[in-house]
Amino acid sequence: MTVELEALLRPERRPRVLIVGDMILDRYQYGATERISPEAPIVVLAADHEEHRLGGCGNVAANMATLGADVHCVAVVGDDEGARRIRELLDVTGVDSGGLVTDIDRPTIRKTRVVSQSQQLLRIDEERLDPLSTSVERTVLDRIEARAAEVDLVIISDYGKGVLTEAVLRRLCRRHDGPRVLVDPKGTDYSRYRGASAVTPNKHEAEVATGLRLDTDERIREAGRLLCERADLEAAVITLGARGMYCGLADGSGEWSMPAQARSVYDVTGAGDTVIATLGYALASGAGWEAAIRLANTAAGLAVQRFGVAAITLDELRSALTGSVLTSSKILSREDLVARVATERAAGRRIVFTNGCFDVLHVGHLDYLTEARSFGDLLVVGVNDDASVQRLKGPSRPVNRDDDRAALLAGLECVSLVTIFSEDTPLALIKAVTPSVLVKGADWADKGVVGQEWVEEHGGRLVLADVRAGYSTTTTLAKIRDGDSAS
Repeated sequence: MTVELEALLRPERRPRVLIVGDMILDRYQYGATERISPEAPIVVLAADHEEHRLGGCGNVAANMATLGADVHCVAVVGDDEGARRIRELLDVTGVDSGGLVTDIDRPTIRKTRVVSQSQQLLRIDEERLDPLSTSVERTVLDRIEARAAEVDLVIISDYGKGVLTEAVLRRLCRRHDGPRVLVDPKGTDYSRYRGASAVTPNKHEAEVATGLRLDTDERIREAGRLLCERADLEAAVITLGARGMYCGLADGSGEWSMPAQARSVYDVTGAGDTVIATLGYALASGAGWEAAIRLANTAAGLAVQRFGVAAITLDELRSALTGSVLTSSKILSREDLVARVATERAAGRRIVFTNGCFDVLHVGHLDYLTEARSFGDLLVVGVNDDASVQRLKGPSRPVNRDDDRAALLAGLECVSLVTIFSEDTPLALIKAVTPSVLVKGADWADKGVVGQEWVEEHGGRLVLADVRAGYSTTTTLAKIRDGDSAS
């Protein structure tokens, strides 16, 4: 890792950022689908719980705050329950909500995603896209004016919902006499962002805006040049999905292509927000374009491995960039774990918990833990101590000591935090953590899962994850004992 990247990940001060755009409340309705409706050929969702998260420019703000930036947000909400939830979510994330403007004539935008087994079945959008009234637009401009002079960077998050009027964009896109301005664009006419520093379209958006099919390096380069030319930009940043990211500077002084880094893609929801937030964090902290692009590309690779919108921390970026797993910071006492989980939950992160002996790690464990991590933002693993393993498995177990087993688990990228517990069941630990999602293997379906009742009483849910057939610690030890070789 370069000195510049290391400095970014251990900042001396918090960069100050203003985010302006379309605020959306994301609602997730979860449940099981086990039958077809007798009324129509559609599945029936047995709804069991729901969650609310920040969407649109709110997700960008949450990503920036999680990275450690001092974030101010200007957006428009209605006079309704959705607006109240958004203010609460911004407050617990540490984002200044004083820039929200209330429009009594339009409801807060809400997107409801109906989800079963981590798969979206349906999305319902509730919105009105009428132009802002003159008085609301004036208030938005006043809120921008009150904050723009005090920040290191401005991010425009355009979801095409009407907040970013011509007058608002004209006020914001002033990089020549103010801070840098990054734009997550919408539509085909990027000239409306003229004077911004950079736009960050995805591959499809760049193709629509330029009329080019981005199937070769030369066409990607040409698209970047056209975008810079049409909007008088400093740079164009194009996210290319499986191909990674491209950045080209308008003056020809720099050009970078970064390969994609995701190992498994669970959900691309909000990945663009993660990219512009991380890119903005780096630039606002004083980084050059190459370091900023590398950091943003790494964050995108982490984000798409999770379900739903996800915020990435500096620790996770440091770990991904260095290959270091930071095991000492991952393995916590119960007291420290509870404090850490409280902090993460206050920041809007979804906590997932699972437990086990994990005596001899094998690929079945890896698949199981990777899937468990996909159900939230933070995977906490409880590990039985040596004495409890002996009581559960017999005097010949464990093979590996509890501190070694914890260290191996902490070495897995999908595992966020590890703690060792001494009880025969994890109930006390589950009560201490109170996760949003409790995960156990599907082989526990008929055995009764410890902690399920507690988690569900507190608004969480149980997920029975797939177990890879033919892999278990007992089987592995039997092969070693019998001298069998791998087939």
